[in-house]
Amino acid sequence: MASLSKQKTPQQVYGSSGNNTLPRMPTQLKTKLLFLSAFLVILIMSGGLIYVGITNYSYNDFYRLLSLRAAIAAQTTLDGEHVDRETYNMTFDEDYFERFPNEKDYFFPIDQTDFQVAAKDVGVPHNFFETLLAEGEADYSSREIFYKGIRYDAHDGPYAVVVTAENYYDTHHTSYLRRIMFLSSGVAFLFALLISFYLSKRLFRPLNEITKRVNEISTENLYMRLPHTPRNDELGSLVSTFNNMLDRIETSFETQNNFISNASHELRTPLTAIIGEGDVALSKERDPSEYIETIQIMLEEAEKLEKKTKALLFLAQTGFYDKAQKFDKVRMDQLLWDVKETLEKINPGCQLQIDLSLLPENPALLKVFGNDQLLHLALSNIINNACKYSNNQPVYLSVGSQDNRVIAIIRDKGIGIPADEMKNIYDPFFRASNTSQYEGFGIGLPLTRNIVRMHQGEILVSSIVKQGTTVQISLPVYKIADEPTVKP
Repeated sequence: MASLSKQKTPQQVYGSSGNNTLPRMPTQLKTKLLFLSAFLVILIMSGGLIYVGITNYSYNDFYRLLSLRAAIAAQTTLDGEHVDRETYNMTFDEDYFERFPNEKDYFFPIDQTDFQVAAKDVGVPHNFFETLLAEGEADYSSREIFYKGIRYDAHDGPYAVVVTAENYYDTHHTSYLRRIMFLSSGVAFLFALLISFYLSKRLFRPLNEITKRVNEISTENLYMRLPHTPRNDELGSLVSTFNNMLDRIETSFETQNNFISNASHELRTPLTAIIGEGDVALSKERDPSEYIETIQIMLEEAEKLEKKTKALLFLAQTGFYDKAQKFDKVRMDQLLWDVKETLEKINPGCQLQIDLSLLPENPALLKVFGNDQLLHLALSNIINNACKYSNNQPVYLSVGSQDNRVIAIIRDKGIGIPADEMKNIYDPFFRASNTSQYEGFGIGLPLTRNIVRMHQGEILVSSIVKQGTTVQISLPVYKIADEPTVKP
């Protein structure tokens, strides 16, 4: 039991917080290290290739010079007249080039030389002479001393001529090259460090600004949006996607917040009327005609209640983006003609005139990706209001395309909307102060806005009192890439 009491709990092992995960490296720091790592790899590879190339060239060139020196020494010593060493050195230096550091020349008659002894005297391995005799030349290096041997056929027989010297290029030039490369690599690394910090800061600046702006958005200011950027890249797509998400959240949040208050406000009136009529009817015995009148009033109020309930439910569904809606290609010009035909049947006095002057030459620019019934409902609400609030004066409809968007415009010459009330036009059940003589619930415009937002579109309303109202609906042109986003 005592041993069990001494066992440590997981919190004691990993700490009081219970969090044993290591801190993650920030993405910006990862980017800096990635830039630096890539630069260092390129720098090391290119520097290594340059160094190896120059070193090999230096070695090969020095062997070539030694081979030339051996041939000249053989010609001068073996085939020339008997010249003493001092005269040879003088001739060699003046006529060709100055001697290399620690240069020595060896001449071995092939037929009279023990090459094992010669190898020890020269300081080379025995296979050096084996290669020389077999191939006619041989190379060897030991630290800074290079050996070059050639076979030379003199007038008195073949010789093995060996020239040794210190590689001046390796001891001086190559070492100087190494110092220069190390110094330039250090300077380049500092520049790369500064550039990586600058580039990472520049690359992440838009993301940091987006993060800062997103942190400012809360339930109290869901109307705020990220600033649109002209950049047609992943960042621009991210901003557009986030703003579309905010549109959906704002609509859903407003619908959720307003649903209870709107329902309690709008449903209370018919419910009160029904209850009041019932109480009055039951307060005492009455004639059958009075009961019939009471029931008729109650039925009328119940019908109003049903209509308002359906309107509220449909508004809530569009506000929450019902996933059951099926989207497909829809031609806005054909849809506009269908709406015109439907409304003229319902209200023969409605005068609708369609302007065809804005139609594009390419009919594909009039197609959108959406739900035909919902778009029909949205246009019907706007056009029906235009007819109603203009007392059936002519209403002008037009459709066109601009900047990859389909634009539908509805313009009337009706009563208009007061300027100080424009901010409330999308509030459910709001009706302008000059509409008291007209029937309606104030659901049409909020419902239309929800439908337009479902289709990633925009709705703009401009109005002047007693001059009319203009509504512009803008929807994105259909693209094949939109189809995979359809949800069953």
